[in-house]
Amino acid sequence: MAVRHGTWHPPGKETTPVKHEHPIEFHPATLTRVPYAVYDDAGIYAQEQRRVFQGPAWNYLCLDAELPEPGSYRTTFVGTTPVVVVRDDDGEVYGFENRCAHRGALIALEKSGKAESFQCVYHAWSYNRQGELTGVAFEHGVKGKGGMPPSFCKEAHGPRPLRIAAYCGLVFGSFDDDVPPIEEYLGDEICTRIERVLHKPVEVIGRFTQKLPNNWKLYVENVKDSYHASLLHLFFTTFEINRLSQRGGVIVDESGGHHVSFSMIDREAEKDASYREQGLRSDTDRYRLKDPSLLAGFEEYDDGITLQILSVFPGFVLQQIQNCLAVRQVLPKGTERTELNWTYLGYVDDSPEQRQVRLKQSNLIGPAGFISMEDGAVGGFVQRGIAGARQEQAVVEMGGAEAESSEGRATEASVRGFWKAYRQMMTA
Repeated sequence: MAVRHGTWHPPGKETTPVKHEHPIEFHPATLTRVPYAVYDDAGIYAQEQRRVFQGPAWNYLCLDAELPEPGSYRTTFVGTTPVVVVRDDDGEVYGFENRCAHRGALIALEKSGKAESFQCVYHAWSYNRQGELTGVAFEHGVKGKGGMPPSFCKEAHGPRPLRIAAYCGLVFGSFDDDVPPIEEYLGDEICTRIERVLHKPVEVIGRFTQKLPNNWKLYVENVKDSYHASLLHLFFTTFEINRLSQRGGVIVDESGGHHVSFSMIDREAEKDASYREQGLRSDTDRYRLKDPSLLAGFEEYDDGITLQILSVFPGFVLQQIQNCLAVRQVLPKGTERTELNWTYLGYVDDSPEQRQVRLKQSNLIGPAGFISMEDGAVGGFVQRGIAGARQEQAVVEMGGAEAESSEGRATEASVRGFWKAYRQMMTA
């Protein structure tokens, strides 16, 4: 396929290209090269909204636990499209575009709340919890004058509804009628790994929203990149939370779009020479924790896994870093801007001592987290670094050329998997 400034040309659908001095080739025969133009091209960004976010994908919306009773709602986004997610009296969750059918204003203005119904503040058009238009202010005019024409039918107007699917307390939505059932979309291995963490009821114990100065795909790549984790993050390596020499692996599903990276702390095996030989900034004995109890957690999974990062295409992340549990929602806000929503979790049946551990370990992640602080900066470093290199390509060869599961984590297999799924949707 060819990528040109302002447009993306799938095979067999070539059109007159927008004037650009360097057409960029995205070679279909390999997943090891990514043209830098895909991170800042406005035409590609616009097509992503149609083909990926509004295409046959399940987009994470919220937690089922965040809609505890009828009328509970949250507002969020599918790509750049604002949506409302709400529980109705039948106990079911419904979703619809947060856009009044009249003049396009937002219907719900708050991030969350409880409502019997929704009314647009602009002209007071009303909607029920399933997104159906139920009332038009002065529909029949005033004193016999004005109003909507007799042919106007409320049932024919309303915001676009979302298909809703829930899995293990995660609520997903899609605008596409052909998206497969959620279990099929995720696949057996990913379902098993989600169930491992979300095997019992959870509740929200904290939130952050983070602004990132980079394209959304750079953050998703970073999440899937097990190669960087103990190289970029000094905290990971210094305190032996995550090293490539630990036991673990990478799971990439058949589509390529979903992945799991996991590892197990093994104190006896960590003091090998592999990191010292590389001369890495992340391998140092200079730093100590003033309060070591930050990492004094408890064992709650019987498989020995102390770190699991799971992603679902296009923009969902579920994490377990020791006893710190969280979900992340990646939202595009422009070619070079991304919003990252962090939601910290605890189990409903946590003891007070367990909850205290989770709250303390929440300092590991988030915008200023001991671990994830660098992730908020490095995407911007890439975005700035490629500004004059639209005709060049990134190299994604670590661990080979395929997008397959691996017993080692010195690989970019799951990054290649992302591009496999992305290219499939962008050319479908």
